[in-house]
Amino acid sequence: MITLESYVLGRWQAGSGPTQILRDPTSEEPIAEVHPQGPDLGQVLAYGRETGGPALRALGFPRRAALLLALSKAIHAHRDELLELSIQNAGSTRGDAKFDVDGATGTLAAYAQFGKELGERAYHLDGAPTQLGRTPRFSGQHLFVPRPGIAVHVNAFNFPAWNQCEKMACALLAGMPVLEKPGTPTALVAWRIARIIVESSLLPEGAFQFLCGGGRELAEHLGPQDVLAFTGSSTTGAKLRGHPVVVRNNVRVNIEADSLNAAVLAPDVTRDSETYDQFLANVELDIVQKTGQKCTAVRRVLVPAERVREVADDLVARLTKVQVGDPRSGETRMGPLVSAQQLADVRAGIAALSQVAEVLCGGAGAVHAKGYFVAPTLLLAKSSESQVFHELEVFGPVATLLPYSGKAADAIALVNRGGGGLVASLYSNDKAWSDEVVLGIAPWHGRIWIGSDRTAGQALAPGIVLPASLHGGPGRAGGGAELGGLRGLEPYFQRLAVQGFQGYLEKLGV
Repeated sequence: MITLESYVLGRWQAGSGPTQILRDPTSEEPIAEVHPQGPDLGQVLAYGRETGGPALRALGFPRRAALLLALSKAIHAHRDELLELSIQNAGSTRGDAKFDVDGATGTLAAYAQFGKELGERAYHLDGAPTQLGRTPRFSGQHLFVPRPGIAVHVNAFNFPAWNQCEKMACALLAGMPVLEKPGTPTALVAWRIARIIVESSLLPEGAFQFLCGGGRELAEHLGPQDVLAFTGSSTTGAKLRGHPVVVRNNVRVNIEADSLNAAVLAPDVTRDSETYDQFLANVELDIVQKTGQKCTAVRRVLVPAERVREVADDLVARLTKVQVGDPRSGETRMGPLVSAQQLADVRAGIAALSQVAEVLCGGAGAVHAKGYFVAPTLLLAKSSESQVFHELEVFGPVATLLPYSGKAADAIALVNRGGGGLVASLYSNDKAWSDEVVLGIAPWHGRIWIGSDRTAGQALAPGIVLPASLHGGPGRAGGGAELGGLRGLEPYFQRLAVQGFQGYLEKLGV
Protein backbone atom coordinates (compact mmCIF):
# COMPACT_ATOMS: atom_id res chain seq x y z
CA MET A 1 0.00 0.00 0.00
CA ILE A 2 1.32 3.44 -0.97
CA THR A 3 1.97 6.08 1.68
CA LEU A 4 1.22 9.52 0.23
CA GLU A 5 3.76 12.17 1.18
CA SER A 6 3.86 15.95 0.95
CA TYR A 7 6.42 17.87 -1.08
CA VAL A 8 7.26 20.94 1.00
CA LEU A 9 10.37 22.90 1.95
CA GLY A 10 12.21 21.36 -0.97
CA ARG A 11 11.74 17.66 -0.11
CA TRP A 12 9.22 14.84 0.20
CA GLN A 13 8.01 14.33 3.74
CA ALA A 14 5.74 11.69 5.25
CA GLY A 15 3.11 12.87 7.72
CA SER A 16 2.39 11.50 11.13
CA GLY A 17 -0.61 10.81 13.36
CA PRO A 18 -3.70 8.67 12.72
CA THR A 19 -3.82 6.88 9.37
CA GLN A 20 -6.52 7.72 6.83
CA ILE A 21 -7.07 4.92 4.32
CA LEU A 22 -7.93 5.52 0.66
CA ARG A 23 -9.97 2.69 -0.85
CA ASP A 24 -10.81 1.46 -4.29
CA PRO A 25 -14.49 2.50 -4.43
CA THR A 26 -15.37 -0.51 -6.58
CA SER A 27 -13.92 -3.25 -4.36
CA GLU A 28 -13.47 -1.27 -1.10
CA GLU A 29 -9.91 -2.62 -0.94
CA PRO A 30 -7.29 -0.27 0.63
CA ILE A 31 -4.90 1.25 -1.90
CA ALA A 32 -3.10 4.10 -0.12
CA GLU A 33 -2.73 5.82 3.23
CA VAL A 34 -2.37 9.40 4.38
CA HIS A 35 -1.09 10.70 7.72
CA PRO A 36 -2.69 14.09 8.39
CA GLN A 37 -0.14 15.70 10.69
CA GLY A 38 2.60 17.34 8.68
CA PRO A 39 5.21 20.12 8.62
CA ASP A 40 5.04 23.61 10.11
CA LEU A 41 2.67 25.33 7.70
CA GLY A 42 3.98 28.78 8.55
CA GLN A 43 7.42 27.70 7.33
CA VAL A 44 5.93 26.09 4.23
CA LEU A 45 4.13 29.28 3.17
CA ALA A 46 7.15 31.44 3.95
CA TYR A 47 9.33 29.14 1.84
CA GLY A 48 7.02 29.59 -1.13
CA ARG A 49 6.90 33.38 -0.74
CA GLU A 50 10.62 33.89 -0.15
CA THR A 51 12.19 31.18 -2.32
CA GLY A 52 9.70 30.29 -5.01
CA GLY A 53 8.12 33.69 -5.66
CA PRO A 54 11.18 35.77 -6.58
CA ALA A 55 12.61 32.98 -8.76
CA LEU A 56 9.31 32.49 -10.57
CA ARG A 57 8.69 36.19 -11.20
CA ALA A 58 12.23 36.64 -12.50
CA LEU A 59 11.38 34.38 -15.44
CA GLY A 60 8.81 36.75 -16.98
CA PHE A 61 5.55 35.84 -18.70
CA PRO A 62 6.92 34.13 -21.86
CA ARG A 63 9.20 31.73 -19.97
CA ARG A 64 6.48 30.96 -17.44
CA ALA A 65 4.12 30.21 -20.33
CA ALA A 66 6.73 27.88 -21.83
CA LEU A 67 7.01 26.08 -18.48
CA LEU A 68 3.26 25.45 -18.46
CA LEU A 69 3.48 23.83 -21.88
CA ALA A 70 6.42 21.70 -20.73
CA LEU A 71 4.48 20.64 -17.61
CA SER A 72 1.50 19.71 -19.78
CA LYS A 73 3.70 17.48 -21.90
CA ALA A 74 5.42 15.94 -18.87
CA ILE A 75 2.08 15.00 -17.29
CA HIS A 76 0.64 13.81 -20.60
CA ALA A 77 3.58 11.42 -20.98
CA HIS A 78 2.14 9.53 -17.98
CA ARG A 79 -1.45 9.65 -19.27
CA ASP A 80 -2.15 5.92 -19.29
CA GLU A 81 -0.80 5.52 -15.75
CA LEU A 82 -2.92 8.42 -14.51
CA LEU A 83 -6.04 7.05 -16.17
CA GLU A 84 -5.52 3.72 -14.40
CA LEU A 85 -5.00 5.48 -11.06
CA SER A 86 -8.21 7.47 -11.59
CA ILE A 87 -10.13 4.25 -12.26
CA GLN A 88 -8.62 2.70 -9.13
CA ASN A 89 -8.80 5.69 -6.78
CA ALA A 90 -11.87 7.63 -7.98
CA GLY A 91 -13.96 4.84 -9.47
CA SER A 92 -13.92 6.66 -12.81
CA THR A 93 -14.77 4.98 -16.06
CA ARG A 94 -11.99 5.41 -18.61
CA GLY A 95 -14.02 8.16 -20.28
CA ASP A 96 -14.48 10.01 -16.99
CA ALA A 97 -10.78 9.60 -16.20
CA LYS A 98 -9.91 11.17 -19.56
CA PHE A 99 -12.27 14.05 -18.76
CA ASP A 100 -10.19 14.81 -15.66
CA VAL A 101 -6.64 14.05 -16.83
CA ASP A 102 -6.95 15.48 -20.35
CA GLY A 103 -8.71 18.52 -18.89
CA ALA A 104 -5.68 19.07 -16.66
CA THR A 105 -3.07 18.90 -19.42
CA GLY A 106 -5.30 20.76 -21.85
CA THR A 107 -5.76 23.67 -19.45
CA LEU A 108 -2.01 23.92 -18.81
CA ALA A 109 -1.44 24.01 -22.58
CA ALA A 110 -4.20 26.59 -23.06
CA TYR A 111 -2.64 28.94 -20.52
CA ALA A 112 0.72 28.48 -22.19
CA GLN A 113 -0.96 29.84 -25.32
CA PHE A 114 -2.74 32.66 -23.46
CA GLY A 115 0.61 33.68 -21.95
CA LYS A 116 1.98 34.54 -25.37
CA GLU A 117 -0.22 37.65 -25.32
CA LEU A 118 1.52 39.12 -22.27
CA GLY A 119 4.97 39.98 -23.60
CA GLU A 120 8.24 40.48 -21.72
CA ARG A 121 7.05 43.12 -19.26
CA ALA A 122 6.87 42.36 -15.53
CA TYR A 123 3.28 43.63 -15.51
CA HIS A 124 0.12 43.41 -17.60
CA LEU A 125 -1.61 46.51 -18.98
CA ASP A 126 -5.29 46.93 -18.18
CA GLY A 127 -6.68 49.07 -20.97
CA ALA A 128 -5.21 52.25 -22.47
CA PRO A 129 -4.05 55.48 -20.77
CA THR A 130 -6.81 57.90 -19.72
CA GLN A 131 -6.56 61.69 -19.68
CA LEU A 132 -6.92 62.98 -16.11
CA GLY A 133 -5.87 66.63 -16.32
CA ARG A 134 -6.71 69.63 -18.48
CA THR A 135 -4.58 68.10 -21.23
CA PRO A 136 -3.36 64.55 -21.92
CA ARG A 137 0.01 65.46 -20.38
CA PHE A 138 -1.36 64.25 -17.03
CA SER A 139 -2.87 60.80 -17.53
CA GLY A 140 -3.50 57.50 -15.77
CA GLN A 141 -2.80 53.89 -16.68
CA HIS A 142 -4.16 50.79 -14.96
CA LEU A 143 -1.76 47.89 -14.48
CA PHE A 144 -1.84 44.36 -13.15
CA VAL A 145 1.25 43.34 -11.19
CA PRO A 146 1.97 39.94 -9.58
CA ARG A 147 1.32 39.73 -5.84
CA PRO A 148 4.45 38.81 -3.81
CA GLY A 149 2.63 36.18 -1.75
CA ILE A 150 1.72 32.53 -2.17
CA ALA A 151 -1.38 30.98 -3.73
CA VAL A 152 -2.90 28.30 -1.50
CA HIS A 153 -5.19 26.00 -3.47
CA VAL A 154 -7.59 23.76 -1.55
CA ASN A 155 -8.93 21.46 -4.25
CA ALA A 156 -11.98 19.20 -4.56
CA PHE A 157 -12.02 15.40 -4.62
CA ASN A 158 -14.05 15.05 -7.81
CA PHE A 159 -11.42 16.35 -10.25
CA PRO A 160 -8.05 15.61 -8.62
CA ALA A 161 -6.09 16.29 -11.82
CA TRP A 162 -8.00 19.13 -13.47
CA ASN A 163 -8.83 21.11 -10.33
CA GLN A 164 -5.19 21.16 -9.27
CA CYS A 165 -3.78 22.03 -12.69
CA GLU A 166 -6.32 24.69 -13.67
CA LYS A 167 -5.65 26.69 -10.53
CA MET A 168 -1.92 26.12 -10.81
CA ALA A 169 -1.82 27.25 -14.46
CA CYS A 170 -3.30 30.67 -13.65
CA ALA A 171 -1.20 31.30 -10.54
CA LEU A 172 2.13 30.22 -12.02
CA LEU A 173 1.60 32.25 -15.20
CA ALA A 174 0.74 35.28 -13.06
CA GLY A 175 3.99 34.79 -11.12
CA MET A 176 2.71 33.38 -7.79
CA PRO A 177 4.13 30.21 -6.22
CA VAL A 178 1.54 27.59 -5.26
CA LEU A 179 0.75 25.20 -2.44
CA GLU A 180 -1.63 22.50 -3.70
CA LYS A 181 -3.86 20.71 -1.19
CA PRO A 182 -5.89 17.87 -2.81
CA GLY A 183 -9.16 16.39 -1.61
CA THR A 184 -8.04 13.39 0.44
CA PRO A 185 -10.39 10.65 -0.92
CA THR A 186 -8.83 10.89 -4.42
CA ALA A 187 -5.40 12.24 -3.42
CA LEU A 188 -3.55 9.36 -5.11
CA VAL A 189 -4.10 10.91 -8.55
CA ALA A 190 -3.09 14.41 -7.40
CA TRP A 191 -0.05 12.98 -5.58
CA ARG A 192 1.18 11.18 -8.69
CA ILE A 193 0.87 14.38 -10.72
CA ALA A 194 2.82 16.20 -8.00
CA ARG A 195 5.56 13.55 -8.28
CA ILE A 196 5.72 14.10 -12.04
CA ILE A 197 5.98 17.87 -11.58
CA VAL A 198 8.78 17.58 -9.02
CA GLU A 199 10.67 14.94 -11.00
CA SER A 200 10.52 17.13 -14.13
CA SER A 201 12.61 19.84 -12.37
CA LEU A 202 10.92 22.37 -14.64
CA LEU A 203 9.79 24.83 -11.97
CA PRO A 204 12.08 26.94 -9.76
CA GLU A 205 12.49 25.53 -6.26
CA GLY A 206 9.68 26.70 -3.99
CA ALA A 207 7.35 27.58 -6.86
CA PHE A 208 5.39 24.34 -6.37
CA GLN A 209 4.59 22.64 -3.07
CA PHE A 210 2.10 19.87 -2.35
CA LEU A 211 0.36 19.15 0.94
CA CYS A 212 -1.24 15.73 1.35
CA GLY A 213 -3.55 15.44 4.36
CA GLY A 214 -3.92 17.96 7.16
CA GLY A 215 -4.02 21.64 6.32
CA ARG A 216 -6.62 22.75 8.87
CA GLU A 217 -4.26 25.46 10.15
CA LEU A 218 -3.42 26.91 6.73
CA ALA A 219 -5.64 29.97 7.14
CA GLU A 220 -3.80 30.95 10.33
CA HIS A 221 -0.63 31.66 8.35
CA LEU A 222 -2.03 33.67 5.44
CA GLY A 223 -0.97 37.25 4.87
CA PRO A 224 -2.34 40.24 2.94
CA GLN A 225 -0.47 39.39 -0.29
CA ASP A 226 -1.55 35.73 -0.31
CA VAL A 227 -4.44 34.17 -2.24
CA LEU A 228 -6.68 31.38 -0.97
CA ALA A 229 -8.63 29.53 -3.68
CA PHE A 230 -11.05 26.88 -2.45
CA THR A 231 -13.31 24.41 -4.25
CA GLY A 232 -15.80 22.49 -2.11
CA SER A 233 -18.84 22.91 0.07
CA SER A 234 -20.35 26.31 0.78
CA THR A 235 -20.19 25.55 4.51
CA THR A 236 -16.42 25.04 4.48
CA GLY A 237 -15.98 27.97 2.13
CA ALA A 238 -17.83 30.26 4.52
CA LYS A 239 -15.65 29.12 7.42
CA LEU A 240 -12.49 29.87 5.45
CA ARG A 241 -13.74 33.27 4.32
CA GLY A 242 -14.71 34.17 7.88
CA HIS A 243 -11.51 32.95 9.53
CA PRO A 244 -10.25 35.73 11.85
CA VAL A 245 -6.77 35.84 10.25
CA VAL A 246 -8.24 35.91 6.74
CA VAL A 247 -10.55 38.77 7.76
CA ARG A 248 -7.88 40.69 9.66
CA ASN A 249 -5.33 40.49 6.84
CA ASN A 250 -7.88 40.97 4.04
CA VAL A 251 -6.58 37.84 2.34
CA ARG A 252 -7.87 37.53 -1.18
CA VAL A 253 -10.28 34.57 -1.25
CA ASN A 254 -11.70 32.89 -4.35
CA ILE A 255 -14.39 30.26 -3.66
CA GLU A 256 -16.21 27.84 -5.94
CA ALA A 257 -18.87 26.08 -3.91
CA ASP A 258 -22.30 24.43 -4.21
CA SER A 259 -24.48 24.93 -7.25
CA LEU A 260 -28.01 23.74 -7.91
CA ASN A 261 -27.58 24.07 -11.67
CA ALA A 262 -30.75 24.20 -13.73
CA ALA A 263 -31.66 23.02 -17.23
CA VAL A 264 -34.74 24.72 -18.69
CA LEU A 265 -36.77 23.32 -21.56
CA ALA A 266 -38.72 26.09 -23.33
CA PRO A 267 -42.33 25.56 -24.45
CA ASP A 268 -41.44 26.02 -28.14
CA VAL A 269 -39.21 22.91 -28.26
CA THR A 270 -41.02 20.01 -29.89
CA ARG A 271 -40.27 16.34 -29.35
CA ASP A 272 -39.04 15.87 -32.94
CA SER A 273 -36.57 18.78 -32.85
CA GLU A 274 -32.79 18.65 -32.65
CA THR A 275 -32.98 20.92 -29.60
CA TYR A 276 -35.02 18.31 -27.72
CA ASP A 277 -32.46 15.64 -28.55
CA GLN A 278 -29.74 17.96 -27.20
CA PHE A 279 -31.73 18.46 -24.04
CA LEU A 280 -32.20 14.75 -23.36
CA ALA A 281 -28.59 13.88 -24.15
CA ASN A 282 -27.16 16.64 -21.95
CA VAL A 283 -29.38 15.92 -18.96
CA GLU A 284 -28.50 12.22 -19.18
CA LEU A 285 -24.79 13.05 -19.49
CA ASP A 286 -24.85 15.33 -16.45
CA ILE A 287 -26.51 12.66 -14.32
CA VAL A 288 -24.15 9.86 -15.40
CA GLN A 289 -20.78 11.51 -16.08
CA LYS A 290 -18.39 11.29 -13.11
CA THR A 291 -21.31 9.56 -11.34
CA GLY A 292 -22.91 12.99 -11.03
CA GLN A 293 -19.98 14.26 -8.95
CA LYS A 294 -19.53 17.47 -10.94
CA CYS A 295 -20.03 20.99 -9.64
CA THR A 296 -21.56 21.84 -13.03
CA ALA A 297 -23.98 18.87 -13.18
CA VAL A 298 -27.67 19.67 -13.58
CA ARG A 299 -29.71 19.15 -10.40
CA ARG A 300 -33.02 20.84 -11.38
CA VAL A 301 -34.69 20.17 -14.73
CA LEU A 302 -37.48 22.64 -15.52
CA VAL A 303 -40.08 21.31 -17.95
CA PRO A 304 -43.43 22.82 -19.05
CA ALA A 305 -46.09 21.13 -16.90
CA GLU A 306 -48.03 19.66 -19.82
CA ARG A 307 -44.84 17.95 -21.09
CA VAL A 308 -43.59 16.48 -17.82
CA ARG A 309 -44.72 12.88 -18.27
CA GLU A 310 -43.48 12.80 -21.84
CA VAL A 311 -40.05 14.09 -20.80
CA ALA A 312 -39.97 11.80 -17.78
CA ASP A 313 -40.63 8.75 -19.97
CA ASP A 314 -37.87 9.72 -22.40
CA LEU A 315 -35.28 10.33 -19.67
CA VAL A 316 -36.19 7.20 -17.71
CA ALA A 317 -35.84 5.14 -20.90
CA ARG A 318 -32.29 6.45 -21.28
CA LEU A 319 -31.22 6.21 -17.64
CA THR A 320 -32.46 2.67 -17.05
CA LYS A 321 -30.19 1.48 -19.88
CA VAL A 322 -27.06 2.84 -18.18
CA GLN A 323 -24.77 0.02 -17.10
CA VAL A 324 -23.56 0.67 -13.53
CA GLY A 325 -20.60 -1.36 -12.32
CA ASP A 326 -16.86 -1.92 -12.34
CA PRO A 327 -15.34 0.97 -14.31
CA ARG A 328 -12.68 -1.41 -15.67
CA SER A 329 -15.34 -3.10 -17.77
CA GLY A 330 -15.89 -1.75 -21.25
CA GLU A 331 -19.65 -2.18 -20.83
CA THR A 332 -19.82 0.09 -17.78
CA ARG A 333 -21.07 3.63 -18.35
CA MET A 334 -21.17 4.74 -14.70
CA GLY A 335 -18.87 3.72 -11.88
CA PRO A 336 -19.18 4.10 -8.11
CA LEU A 337 -19.09 7.20 -5.95
CA VAL A 338 -15.63 7.96 -4.63
CA SER A 339 -16.06 6.95 -0.98
CA ALA A 340 -18.29 5.41 1.66
CA GLN A 341 -19.02 8.90 2.99
CA GLN A 342 -20.14 10.05 -0.44
CA LEU A 343 -22.43 7.05 -0.72
CA ALA A 344 -23.97 7.77 2.68
CA ASP A 345 -24.46 11.46 1.78
CA VAL A 346 -26.08 10.69 -1.58
CA ARG A 347 -28.42 8.10 -0.09
CA ALA A 348 -29.46 10.57 2.60
CA GLY A 349 -30.05 13.23 -0.03
CA ILE A 350 -32.22 10.95 -2.16
CA ALA A 351 -34.22 10.03 0.92
CA ALA A 352 -34.78 13.72 1.70
CA LEU A 353 -35.88 14.55 -1.86
CA SER A 354 -38.17 11.53 -2.05
CA GLN A 355 -40.23 12.99 0.79
CA VAL A 356 -41.47 15.67 -1.62
CA ALA A 357 -40.95 13.96 -4.97
CA GLU A 358 -41.77 10.76 -6.84
CA VAL A 359 -38.78 8.53 -7.60
CA LEU A 360 -39.07 7.74 -11.32
CA CYS A 361 -35.97 5.55 -11.56
CA GLY A 362 -32.98 4.66 -9.41
CA GLY A 363 -33.20 5.48 -5.73
CA ALA A 364 -31.13 4.96 -2.62
CA GLY A 365 -31.07 1.16 -2.69
CA ALA A 366 -28.00 -1.02 -3.07
CA VAL A 367 -26.82 -1.77 -6.62
CA HIS A 368 -24.01 -4.27 -5.91
CA ALA A 369 -22.96 -6.22 -2.84
CA LYS A 370 -19.66 -4.33 -2.66
CA GLY A 371 -18.56 -0.89 -3.67
CA TYR A 372 -20.01 2.59 -3.35
CA PHE A 373 -22.63 2.28 -6.09
CA VAL A 374 -25.93 4.08 -6.58
CA ALA A 375 -28.22 3.96 -9.62
CA PRO A 376 -28.88 6.98 -11.87
CA THR A 377 -31.81 8.63 -10.13
CA LEU A 378 -34.51 10.85 -11.58
CA LEU A 379 -37.29 12.31 -9.43
CA LEU A 380 -40.44 14.30 -10.19
CA ALA A 381 -41.33 17.10 -7.80
CA LYS A 382 -44.80 17.01 -6.29
CA SER A 383 -44.55 20.81 -6.11
CA SER A 384 -41.77 22.83 -7.71
CA GLU A 385 -42.22 25.36 -4.91
CA SER A 386 -40.84 23.00 -2.24
CA GLN A 387 -37.73 24.75 -0.95
CA VAL A 388 -35.70 21.54 -0.59
CA PHE A 389 -35.17 21.40 -4.38
CA HIS A 390 -33.62 24.87 -4.25
CA GLU A 391 -31.46 24.29 -1.17
CA LEU A 392 -30.26 20.67 -1.13
CA GLU A 393 -27.56 19.63 -3.59
CA VAL A 394 -27.23 15.85 -3.78
CA PHE A 395 -23.68 15.45 -5.12
CA GLY A 396 -24.25 12.31 -7.14
CA PRO A 397 -26.21 10.94 -10.14
CA VAL A 398 -29.43 12.63 -9.08
CA ALA A 399 -31.70 15.20 -10.75
CA THR A 400 -35.29 16.33 -10.22
CA LEU A 401 -37.90 17.32 -12.79
CA LEU A 402 -39.63 20.58 -11.80
CA PRO A 403 -42.86 21.36 -13.68
CA TYR A 404 -43.42 25.04 -14.56
CA SER A 405 -45.94 27.02 -16.58
CA GLY A 406 -43.69 27.54 -19.61
CA LYS A 407 -43.70 31.31 -19.07
CA ALA A 408 -40.26 32.97 -19.04
CA ALA A 409 -41.05 34.83 -15.82
CA ASP A 410 -41.90 31.60 -13.99
CA ALA A 411 -38.73 29.90 -15.25
CA ILE A 412 -36.67 32.86 -14.05
CA ALA A 413 -38.24 32.78 -10.59
CA LEU A 414 -37.63 29.04 -10.12
CA VAL A 415 -34.06 29.07 -11.44
CA ASN A 416 -33.08 32.03 -9.27
CA ARG A 417 -34.41 30.30 -6.14
CA GLY A 418 -31.23 28.28 -6.25
CA GLY A 419 -29.46 31.30 -4.79
CA GLY A 420 -26.65 31.48 -7.34
CA GLY A 421 -25.24 28.95 -9.79
CA LEU A 422 -22.20 28.04 -11.84
CA VAL A 423 -24.11 27.28 -15.04
CA ALA A 424 -27.69 27.25 -16.28
CA SER A 425 -28.65 25.68 -19.59
CA LEU A 426 -31.58 26.81 -21.74
CA TYR A 427 -33.10 24.92 -24.66
CA SER A 428 -35.12 27.07 -27.05
CA ASN A 429 -35.40 28.33 -30.63
CA ASP A 430 -37.51 31.29 -29.48
CA LYS A 431 -35.22 34.33 -29.33
CA ALA A 432 -37.63 36.54 -27.37
CA TRP A 433 -38.16 33.83 -24.72
CA SER A 434 -34.39 33.20 -24.50
CA ASP A 435 -33.61 36.92 -24.24
CA GLU A 436 -35.99 37.33 -21.32
CA VAL A 437 -34.70 34.29 -19.43
CA VAL A 438 -31.01 35.05 -20.04
CA LEU A 439 -31.35 38.59 -18.72
CA GLY A 440 -33.54 37.43 -15.84
CA ILE A 441 -31.14 34.80 -14.51
CA ALA A 442 -27.83 36.44 -15.52
CA PRO A 443 -27.19 38.22 -12.18
CA TRP A 444 -27.35 34.87 -10.39
CA HIS A 445 -25.02 32.87 -12.66
CA GLY A 446 -21.44 32.68 -13.81
CA ARG A 447 -22.29 31.08 -17.13
CA ILE A 448 -25.42 30.56 -19.26
CA TRP A 449 -25.45 27.89 -21.97
CA ILE A 450 -28.06 28.13 -24.76
CA GLY A 451 -29.00 25.14 -26.89
CA SER A 452 -30.97 25.44 -30.11
CA ASP A 453 -31.31 23.76 -33.50
CA ARG A 454 -28.44 25.98 -34.67
CA THR A 455 -26.02 24.53 -32.08
CA ALA A 456 -27.05 20.89 -32.47
CA GLY A 457 -24.01 18.79 -33.24
CA GLN A 458 -21.71 21.80 -32.71
CA ALA A 459 -21.82 22.63 -29.01
CA LEU A 460 -19.96 21.06 -26.13
CA ALA A 461 -22.16 20.04 -23.21
CA PRO A 462 -22.98 22.68 -20.56
CA GLY A 463 -21.22 20.70 -17.82
CA ILE A 464 -17.81 21.08 -19.47
CA VAL A 465 -15.60 23.84 -18.05
CA LEU A 466 -13.38 25.43 -20.70
CA PRO A 467 -10.21 27.51 -20.10
CA ALA A 468 -11.49 30.35 -22.30
CA SER A 469 -14.73 30.86 -20.34
CA LEU A 470 -15.31 31.96 -16.77
CA HIS A 471 -15.96 29.32 -14.15
CA GLY A 472 -17.64 30.51 -10.97
CA GLY A 473 -20.83 32.12 -9.82
CA PRO A 474 -22.45 34.38 -7.21
CA GLY A 475 -24.27 33.56 -4.00
CA ARG A 476 -24.22 29.92 -2.89
CA ALA A 477 -21.88 29.14 -5.82
CA GLY A 478 -19.14 30.92 -3.86
CA GLY A 479 -18.90 34.35 -5.41
CA GLY A 480 -15.62 33.49 -7.13
CA ALA A 481 -14.35 33.40 -10.70
CA GLU A 482 -11.69 31.20 -12.26
CA LEU A 483 -10.37 30.74 -15.81
CA GLY A 484 -11.91 32.91 -18.55
CA GLY A 485 -8.67 33.24 -20.51
CA LEU A 486 -6.37 35.88 -19.05
CA ARG A 487 -9.13 36.87 -16.61
CA GLY A 488 -8.09 33.76 -14.68
CA LEU A 489 -4.88 35.54 -13.66
CA GLU A 490 -6.69 38.44 -11.98
CA PRO A 491 -7.02 36.84 -8.50
CA TYR A 492 -3.21 36.58 -8.44
CA PHE A 493 -2.59 40.15 -9.61
CA GLN A 494 -2.85 43.51 -7.90
CA ARG A 495 -4.61 46.08 -10.05
CA LEU A 496 -3.41 49.63 -9.56
CA ALA A 497 -3.55 53.00 -11.30
CA VAL A 498 -0.30 54.78 -12.19
CA GLN A 499 -0.78 58.52 -12.70
CA GLY A 500 1.74 60.85 -14.27
CA PHE A 501 3.25 62.33 -17.42
CA GLN A 502 1.64 60.97 -20.59
CA GLY A 503 5.01 60.21 -22.19
CA TYR A 504 6.09 58.09 -19.23
CA LEU A 505 2.84 56.16 -19.20
CA GLU A 506 3.00 55.51 -22.94
CA LYS A 507 6.40 53.87 -22.45
CA LEU A 508 4.83 51.40 -20.02
CA GLY A 509 3.15 49.82 -23.02
CA VAL A 510 6.35 49.45 -25.03
